[in-house]
Amino acid sequence: MAHDHAHSHVHAHGHVHDHAEGGNERKLLFAFVLTTVMLIAEAVGGVWSGSLALLADSGHMLVDALALLLAFLGARFAARPADARRTYGYGRIEVLAGFVNALTQFALVAFIVFEAIQRLFSPQPILSGVMLVVAVLGLVANVVVLRTLHGHDPDDVNIAGASLHVLGDLLGSVAAVLAALAVRWLDWNWADPVLSVLVSLLILRSAWSLVRRSGHILLEGIPEGVDLADVQRELHSADPGIVNIHHLHVWQVTAGSRMATLHAELAPGSGQSDQARVLGAIKAMLSERWRVEHATVQFDPGPCPDEREGCGKGGRHVH
Repeated sequence: MAHDHAHSHVHAHGHVHDHAEGGNERKLLFAFVLTTVMLIAEAVGGVWSGSLALLADSGHMLVDALALLLAFLGARFAARPADARRTYGYGRIEVLAGFVNALTQFALVAFIVFEAIQRLFSPQPILSGVMLVVAVLGLVANVVVLRTLHGHDPDDVNIAGASLHVLGDLLGSVAAVLAALAVRWLDWNWADPVLSVLVSLLILRSAWSLVRRSGHILLEGIPEGVDLADVQRELHSADPGIVNIHHLHVWQVTAGSRMATLHAELAPGSGQSDQARVLGAIKAMLSERWRVEHATVQFDPGPCPDEREGCGKGGRHVH
């Protein structure tokens, strides 16, 4: 539609992002229930056997149960429709859940390392038989939960956060099994705290990666795999009537929901039919090449009318 200040603004909104609400919610709820059952079993087994690896893994599972509950609530709230106050809906709750989940890993790692150091200086007897049985059951449960959460959208940091916690549990269960075997067959009581620390270091790397990913989305950074210069260059060639593409922004609200805004300067004398053609070409290219389904395009009949306000300084501006 044309405006009095000699430029037009066309808003196109596609709703192809599907949170797979029911599927994700069922997966997360099942994972939460199974994890809660196993954390109770590992806590009891850890106290009974005197194993730090089991106690650490049960503590990890407690955090994970809360993380899975948070992820479940995130998926549930993300399915709520947009309203007058939140026009993009509640999808970003998923990203917040993933961010919080990753942060809890840092606190958990600090706790495990502290306890491990205490155990190294003050060794305690361990019932390796009980420890081994409970650790194997925990390992099986974690494999089941991880397979349940497998196959999520790579952009879905909520499910990614939950999967990260479960992966940490899986590694913790493996460490507990190995520690139980070492204590039982080699009488290496020190293996229990040492393997707990090694698992913690592995968790740190994944936690840091998730914090960066979710933080990047919260800061409305460019989605992974998208090069803004390439997008601008390709869009410029999308239609012969395009003279310039500038003030380009591409960001992500939540998993699979990518947005873009841009200014398109058209050749002199371009009319409404030219704008409609160019809009279609821009939308198609954004969707097919970069999975952007929500685009806001402003057409400039000449030099950018926002030049005095720094048009292009907040985004890409190339002639």
